[in-house]
This record gives sequence, C-alpha cells and structure tokens, in this order.
Amino acid sequence: MPPSSGTSGTNGTSGADGPRPVRASWEPRDPTLPGPKPPPAPKRRVRRVLRTLFGLLLLGTLLLAGAFAAGYLLVEIPPANAAAVAQSNVYLYRDGTPLARDGEVNRENVRLDRVPLTVRRAVLAAEDRDFHTSRAVDPKAMVRAAWNTVTGKGRQSGSTITQQYVKNYYLGQEQTLTRKAKEFFIAIKLGREKSKEDILQGYLNTSYFGRNAYGVQAAARAYYGKDVEDLDTAEGAYLASLLKAPSAYDVTTHPENRAKAVARWNYVLDGMVTKGWLAPADRVGVRFPLPQTARPANGLSGQRGYLVQAVEEYLTDHGIVDEKTLAGGGFRITTTLEPAKQEALVQAVEDRVVSKLDPARVPADRYLRVGAAALDPATGEVLAMYGGVDYTRQYVNNATRRDYQVGSTFKPFVFTAAVQSGAQTQYGEPITPHTLYDGDNRRPVQGWNGSPYDPANEDDESYGEIAVGAATNLSVNAVYAQMAVDVGPGHVRRTAIALGLPGTTPDLTASPSIALGPATASVLDMATAYATLAAHGRHGTYSLVERISRDGQEIAAPAPVARQAVSREAADTTTSILRSVVEVGSGTAAQAAGRPAAGKTGTAEDDKAAWFAGYTPELATVVALMGQDPETGRQESLYGALGQDRVNGGGAPTEIWGQFTRDALAGTAPRDFDLRLMPGAEDMPEVPPAPDGPDGATSAEGSLEAAPEGPPDRPDRPDRTDKLDRPDGTGGRPDGTGGRPDGTEESYETGEAGPGAAPGTGPGQGTGPGAGPRGPAAPGPAPRPATDAKPRTNATPRASARPRAHAEPRANTEPHASGRPPASANTPASTGANTGAGRPRQ
Repeated sequence: MPPSSGTSGTNGTSGADGPRPVRASWEPRDPTLPGPKPPPAPKRRVRRVLRTLFGLLLLGTLLLAGAFAAGYLLVEIPPANAAAVAQSNVYLYRDGTPLARDGEVNRENVRLDRVPLTVRRAVLAAEDRDFHTSRAVDPKAMVRAAWNTVTGKGRQSGSTITQQYVKNYYLGQEQTLTRKAKEFFIAIKLGREKSKEDILQGYLNTSYFGRNAYGVQAAARAYYGKDVEDLDTAEGAYLASLLKAPSAYDVTTHPENRAKAVARWNYVLDGMVTKGWLAPADRVGVRFPLPQTARPANGLSGQRGYLVQAVEEYLTDHGIVDEKTLAGGGFRITTTLEPAKQEALVQAVEDRVVSKLDPARVPADRYLRVGAAALDPATGEVLAMYGGVDYTRQYVNNATRRDYQVGSTFKPFVFTAAVQSGAQTQYGEPITPHTLYDGDNRRPVQGWNGSPYDPANEDDESYGEIAVGAATNLSVNAVYAQMAVDVGPGHVRRTAIALGLPGTTPDLTASPSIALGPATASVLDMATAYATLAAHGRHGTYSLVERISRDGQEIAAPAPVARQAVSREAADTTTSILRSVVEVGSGTAAQAAGRPAAGKTGTAEDDKAAWFAGYTPELATVVALMGQDPETGRQESLYGALGQDRVNGGGAPTEIWGQFTRDALAGTAPRDFDLRLMPGAEDMPEVPPAPDGPDGATSAEGSLEAAPEGPPDRPDRPDRTDKLDRPDGTGGRPDGTGGRPDGTEESYETGEAGPGAAPGTGPGQGTGPGAGPRGPAAPGPAPRPATDAKPRTNATPRASARPRAHAEPRANTEPHASGRPPASANTPASTGANTGAGRPRQ
C-alpha cells in the first residue's frame, strides 16, 4: 500500500519531517474598510501655520497684558530722589542782585506762573510739541527712537516730557532696561494722577541746562544774569535748545559748535511758528541772543561766606527758620545789605590794612584780622559787613565773634547811664560833660565796697583835675572807673544792654572795671549800641533780612520794634562829647568822612585789639583790628603790625571808618546832628582870671580871704526826673519802667548803687534802664580846698574840688581789671581767652 499523505492544515503541511510553514499569500482589500489618508493639500498647510501663529500671538498678547498689569500694579511712584529735590539757598542784596548761593546744587525751584508763556512754549517746541494732547508715553516714538539708534541714525530717547520728568525726578540717568521699564510705568501712573501743568513745572525745575544750572531759574541766571520771568522769546528758545546737548550748545564755552547751536535754536523757533505760538512776522525779527560768558563757581569765597553765615545766624537766632529746615535749601533770601556800601567797606579795609601787610617781613602782620559792620540808625538794618580776608581761608567771622575786649569804646555807655539816671559824684554834684574829676594815674576809686581798684591810665599818665568831656577825648581810665562807681556798675551794665549789647556778653560784669571795656562784645553788637545813640536813644533789634520765601511762598519775619532805650537827652548828650573825640580827641582821623561825626576809640589789653566806633546821623559803623595766631588760634598782640610800634583805635580802625563813611555816603548832602542836651551840658563860658593881688600877682591867700567860711554855696541839684528823662516824668521809657525791657527791678550788688545816684532818679527809682535799691546815702558836701575857693562864673558845679584822695595801701599784686584778683601763674594765657588782667585803654 502506498504511503498516505496524511492530514494537512491551512498553515502548513505535514510530512516525515513534521509540519512546515506555508508562505503567506496576498489577499484582496476589503472594500468595506476605509482607505489610507491622502497627503494634505497646500491650503490646509497655510491654515495650520496661521492658526499656530495666531495662537502664539494670542499667548504673547496675554503674556504682555499680564506683564503690563503686573508692572502697573507692582511699580509704585517712588519718592523723589535726593538730587532732584536738592536746592541751594539763594542770597540777594537789597536791590535783588546775587550775593551768594550755598549748597552744591545750583537749583532754585519756581512756580510755573513765573515762567513766561513764550519760554514754556519754546521748551515744548524743542522737546514735545504735542505735550498737552498726547499721552504720558509714546510707544511709536520709543520704537522709532530704538530703530534709529540701532540703524546708526543717532541715539534718541523717544521719551515724552513726562518720561523725562520721571527720569529726572524719581529715577536717575542710568541707561538700563530696568530703569526704562520703571520709567514707562511711572510715567503712565503720573499722567493719570498729575496735571500737565504740574508735570511741566517739575520738568522745568529738574532739567539740566549746563553750567551747573539745574532748573530754568538757575539757567536764566547762569546764561543771562536775570530771573526767569525776565527772559524774552529769543533767550527762552536758546535755553530750550540747550536741553538736547547742554555743554555742546554753550556757544561761549564751545564757539566751534556755534553753527549747530544756532541751527537748534532756529529749529525751536520754527516749531513755535508751526504750532501757532509765534507769529511769522515776529519770528523774522528775532536775533540770536548771545549768552554771557560762563563764570567759574566762586561758592562762598571772599566776603560771601561771612555774610551768609551772619544771615543764617540771624534767621535761626530770631526763630524765623530752624537750622534743619534752612539746611534743606530752597530759600530765597533778600538781605538788607547794599552792594555799593559793601564794596566801599571792603575797599576801605583793602586800602588801609590789607595792602599794607607784609607777613614775610613783619611777623605781627600774620596775626592781623579785621571786622566791621555798618547799620542804618533809623532802622537798625545792617548795610555792610566785613568778616575777614576770605571765608575760605579764615572761617571765623570777625564781625560777629565775641572774644575780644571792646576797650574804651565802652566808656560812652557809662556816661549815658550817668545822664539817664541823673547820677551825682561822690560829693553830690550832677555829672555833666563839664564835671571835673581827678584824672591822676592809679587813683583808687571812692565809694566802692568791693576789692580796692586803682586803674592805670594809658602810659601811666596823670591828668589832675579834668572835665568829663576832656577825659573822654583822652580816654582817662581813672575818671571813668570812678564815674562807673558813682552811677552804679549794675546800672551801667543794664544801660549797655538796653542800648543793644546782649545780656550774655562775656565779662560784662557789674564792677568798676566795666568802664574800661573788659567785655567782649562783637563788632555787630557794638554797632547796634552806637546806632541807638545815633537814633537819639531809640533801639530796635538789628536786621539782616528784608524778605524770605520758599517755593514762591513768603515767610513772615518779625517786624522790628523800636523802643526808647534811654532818654533822648542821655543819648544826645553822649553824642555831644563823642563829637569832641572826632574834632580834637583821639579820633581825628574820622574827619576824613567829610561830615559831622561822633565816635570813640578803644584798645584792648596788651594791644590785642584796636577799635573805632562812630556814627553820623545816617550811618553807624564799628571797625576792629584783632590779633590772632593763624596756627594756634591764640590771641596775640599787634605790636609792630602795619609797621607801627603800637596799633591803637585812632589809627587804622579810624582811617577805615573815615574812608568807608565818605564813600558810602557819597552823593548825599551832609547832615548835622539834631541834639537835645541835658541841662548843664551847654558850652561852658570861659572862666575869667582871678583878681590880681596888690603886687599884680594872683595870691592863693588873697583868694582864701575872699572865700566865705565853710563850704561854698552850691546850686541845688535840678530835679532830674522831669528834666533828664521824658517830659511826662516817666523816665526814659513811655511806660515808666526806666529803660528795662521788662520793667522789673533788679537788686544791686554790694557797693553797686553808688552814693552819687540822684534820689528819685537813680537805680531803683524807675527812671533809668532798670531800677534797683539805692546804695548808701550820699554824704554831705565836703569842704573845698583853699586853692579852689575863688569865685567861678559858670553854674556847673565842680565835682572834684576837694582834697585829692590819697592812695590806700594796695596788695602786692596789681588789682585785676575786673576788680578781682589777678589770675594765677597757672592760668593758661595761651588760650587767648579774655582774663581781664590787663587794662583796656584809649
């Protein structure tokens, strides 16, 4: 039987070797099933791309919107940066011309209404002609500026005025994307919150114009020497053109860029015509306004620093502005100083002192310093001041410092106090210019209960009997020390304060030495007091400021209030004896002023300072020369300075006074003093010679026989209450308080009242500048010596017609100038402080 094939399946065959795979065969497609997708058509591909791009654009828009919203919400308007708000304080002379500017930033903010409309429009024509109608930011301009920058067409900001203001005021000048983003968002917010006028005002006050001028007001001053409100159209257009390139377009500093600057200026003016802000006919007539030459910044050099310092002290001391607020800047201060008088004072010091110094050859010339101040007696306004050679070299203001003795310039205050109180001598006789005193050197004062005091006269000169007027001419210390006791040192002190010296003046001590001037008042203090004498006894606080404002707002300053510090008779009688000092005394150099004048010389102990204080009816001026070592600051003697053996008040100080007064009052008619003198102060008639004896000679014995027994009759002392003070009997003040500002009484120290104080008019009686209990009762008249018993034809009592006092035993050491024991050897004299150990003199 043949072998069988076996059973076969669909996927293989079987055989001896087992099943084998069967090769797959093609099977037809099932027509019921979908076929493969055809390739996409070209249009469908474009739609897909567009849909993708649209999606991306939408996503980007959403991201940008989100970023914008986040930026708008997150970026706040910051406070102004310090540089943007920093301003200088501007100081002006009375006539409005610049005096000085303090601070490093030359900026003075002004209100928009101070800027002329043509200047505002010139700025808009230069920087943003559609400012009033456009948005705070201009994206198209920003893109255009970026494209021009990238393509090399020049760097452009593309910023609107609002954006520029944000950059100047809130941010900074750095070129970063972060700053640009902040600028963008702050500008948008600012445009919503502030008016266009506020933004334009801020922009004009913060923009830089070159020449270290920030803001349009500083630019107006820097380029044209005028305030912004005085700029014309051409000048405003030039300042506007500077905003693009401040330094490059300064035609005086860079004359090579004049063509570009003029082209930019024309661009501004043409833009004004295009916008209808300038008529074409007016445009034709506009000429390029050449600015003034750039001036180097001088800061506070020369006298400027001293004047600014004095004004600042005045403002803070009088409570007008506190020191911290003043330091913040932004104040516009018009002073009382007059430029012509200020220049005359500086020139007088230059001619009489500075030009004569030779420190290389004369060591003492290194020490010499000068201080001066001039006031209007009628108003108390300071018209000129000299503080030193240069504020950048000597920082201390010699016109306001209080550390040098005033010397004999204090003596007039003693006489004023005597007349004001109706004081009497130790022998009960009224003190007038003709009263005689003992002027011998080292004469101990009488009637003083404190330590013995016997002041020396200059050069130890003795004068014997001498009238008060002559003693003033010669500055006799012995006479005035005794007069201070007769009046009462406390009353003298209060009178000096009433005239204008501060109550805190160092060494203004109620003792006999007060008459010799150990007090260390400033030059300005003394000028104030002498101005009171020139004003017939009316005193008002000195003033250095006429007006003050900040950001256009006036700040109220206290109005000066004048009061009758001493009676007119007291002040005028003092003036009468001070006129004699100028006419025949130690101040004759003051006659160079060429008009009636009164004054007093003074020299501090050891010639460390020399003074002249004087006045005409129109001007009161005090000049002082001081000695100070520039290295150690120690006070030094002026011996040998200016090539002179000794420097005294009658020399350079009086010469400066004379030249300055002549020049300061040039062009004005001289005025004489209108004086109302105390009774007994009129010119004394000449005393006729005594009758000759039988042999033709005057005999002392003969005059003795003619004299009555006992003391001669003396005229009754006139009632000083109604004759020396006010007609209504109130005494030197309308309210009857006696000259003290508060009208209070003040007790005297031991021996202070002086036995010569007139009853009812002296201290404690309410007629002088301050009242207090009287001292011991005045003793009765002493017998006159035989040599003075001959008849006298004048009615003025003779105060010193008595036996000359004998010097009492003195201690081994010389009494201190203040009536205290001298400083010990351990006192550090090198400090330059006033010890009072010396004796101020003429």
